[in-house]
Amino acid sequence: MAAGDSGKGLYDHLYRRFFENRESRQGYDFQHAPGGSAPPPVVPFQSRLRWWTWDRWQRRKVIAAARDRFQQDILDLQKRPSK
Repeated sequence: MAAGDSGKGLYDHLYRRFFENRESRQGYDFQHAPGGSAPPPVVPFQSRLRWWTWDRWQRRKVIAAARDRFQQDILDLQKRPSK
């Protein structure tokens, strides 16, 4: 990666390169989106979601617990020994 010009912003050289190449680019410039057909995780609830619910705090607790569980699963992947 090239260093930025003195007296300019940290990412100015990257923006300049982007604008110079924007007409010739197809798709992403970097970090392509992951392929596959896996759906995003779904958090089930006992009752339907209405425009306003009295149990919003319970739903938030369920969503936070699911988020924490997914994060812990990701962290546990790092702890597993490679085969």
